[in-house]
Amino acid sequence: MLIAERLQYIVAAVNDRGSVRVSELSVECGVTEETIRRDLDRLESEGKLLRSHGGAVSVKEDQTEIPFSIRESEHADLKRLMAEEAVACIKEHDRILLDASTTAWYMAKLLPDMALTVITNSIQVAMAVSQKEKVQLISTGGVLLPRSLSYVGPLAERSLDLYHVDKAFLSSKGVHLKRGISESNEMQAMIKRKMISISDETYVLADHSKFGVQSLTQVAAWSDIHHLITDQYTDSNDLGIIQEQGVQVTSLHAPV
Repeated sequence: MLIAERLQYIVAAVNDRGSVRVSELSVECGVTEETIRRDLDRLESEGKLLRSHGGAVSVKEDQTEIPFSIRESEHADLKRLMAEEAVACIKEHDRILLDASTTAWYMAKLLPDMALTVITNSIQVAMAVSQKEKVQLISTGGVLLPRSLSYVGPLAERSLDLYHVDKAFLSSKGVHLKRGISESNEMQAMIKRKMISISDETYVLADHSKFGVQSLTQVAAWSDIHHLITDQYTDSNDLGIIQEQGVQVTSLHAPV
C-alpha cells in the first residue's frame, strides 16, 4: 500500500467507524504502529481527523450524538426536577463543573445569582450562566461538536488541569448497574473523566431511560461517583444495587 493510499484508507476508516486505534490500523495497513502514529499526526495537522488516546476520532458530525435541540425536549419535566434537586446541593462560594448535558443546562438556568464559580464545556450552559452577574464563568474552549454545542478534545481537557472544583454535575448516555456510566462519543467520555478527576464530589443526573444502557466508551465506575439523582420510574432494585456500591441515591417523585 502506497503512502497516499494508506492515508486515504485511514481517513475513510475513521469516518466510517467514528474512531480507530493505532493497533488496529497497524495490522490493517501492514505497517508499524509508529508509522501509523506519524500518519495520524499528519492527518490531524491537515484537519482530516482528531487524535485521541491510542488512536483518532472523526471530525465529521458525530451521528451518535443527538442534537441539543432534540435532547432539550426529551423527558424535559424530569430533567427540570433533577436539576432543581442538584441546584439545592450547591452552596455559596462553591466551585462547580457542569457538563454539556441538557440537564446541566436546566441547572444553569436555575442557579441563583450568588457567588459561585462555574466551569463548563457547553456553549448553552455558558450562555445561561452568563446572565448571572455574581457567578464567575469559565469556559474550557476546545474543538466544538456542533450537534451537542460542546467543547471537547485535548485543549478542553488540558484547560481543566488548571482547576480544582468542589462538585461536578454530569449526565451520561448509559447507566450500567455494575460498570457505571458510559458515553457513545469517545471525546465526551474523555472530558467527563477529566471532570471527575478534578472534583471532590461527582453527581450523576440520569433519568430512568438511561438505565440498562451500555454505550461504547466507559466514563467512570461507581467507585468514582458519590451521588446519583434520578426519577421515580427507575427500578428500586436497581437503585439498591448502586447504593450497595457506596453511592448516595436520590429518587425524585414528579408532582402530579
